[in-house]
Amino acid sequence: MPGPSSGTVRNRRLATELRRLRERAELTGDDVAERLGWSASKVSRIENARQAPRLGDVRSLLELYGVDGTYREQLLQLARDAVRKGWWEAYSDALPEPYASYIGLEMEAEEIRQWETQVVPGLLQTEAYASAIEQWLHSIEMVPPSRVDARVETRLARQSVLTRETPLRLSIVLDEATLLRRYAGTEVMREQLEHLLELAERPNITLQVLPLDGPHPIATGSFTLLQFPQVGGIKFHDVTYIEHLNGCSYLEEETETYRHRLSFERLSAEALDPAESMELISRTARDAWG
Repeated sequence: MPGPSSGTVRNRRLATELRRLRERAELTGDDVAERLGWSASKVSRIENARQAPRLGDVRSLLELYGVDGTYREQLLQLARDAVRKGWWEAYSDALPEPYASYIGLEMEAEEIRQWETQVVPGLLQTEAYASAIEQWLHSIEMVPPSRVDARVETRLARQSVLTRETPLRLSIVLDEATLLRRYAGTEVMREQLEHLLELAERPNITLQVLPLDGPHPIATGSFTLLQFPQVGGIKFHDVTYIEHLNGCSYLEEETETYRHRLSFERLSAEALDPAESMELISRTARDAWG
């Protein structure tokens, strides 16, 4: 499934609600277009979050659907918020569109659960480790050096979600291989593992390691499950994000996201507990990268 073209969850929530209201009114997209003097493609773009609708357009839709009172004001506030630009848009020239979309989702999530088999997740990376990862990607993607620097800056800026006023709750299970895979020199690798130990002390971060000498409880690669708070009384469904060599996938159907939730719970149950995980990370930093 292609990633969302909108950068905000608010726009996607608004689109979902507008589509639901149209269906409740027993109108088709063509019906709405005819009554409002729009093209059918405009209705489709709004309902699929391919464009953030103007406030006046939302008012017209709500009037057509007979929506008033508090619910109307909540939807209008969503419409106002949906056009806000994110800080990451300043880096749009350096970021692939799917990655920029992911940052928008990440910024609005209240909880993230992540299973990682390849690298230390971006939210936990040091600057030196992030730079090493981007240099490695540069070697296979032919990314210009200036964009490498911008991507590192972006990755570090993303980490603000962990220290904002209401910090993101982050639960990560790392395959032990991520602690051993060399992306940089010994000093950088040791610094990265020591950084993990520091971050794991924060109350909003739970870090576990799945040891290599135990069974692998699920047959899947890395994935990230994002959960979102209500905004204006409107709840948005979970999203599973999966990266591939040539892009990424977003899974939004409830059966798929629930399957990934159960998979993460299985991984967490089989992994070392947080205290044992810290012992393993500390030992690896000393023995492998000391």
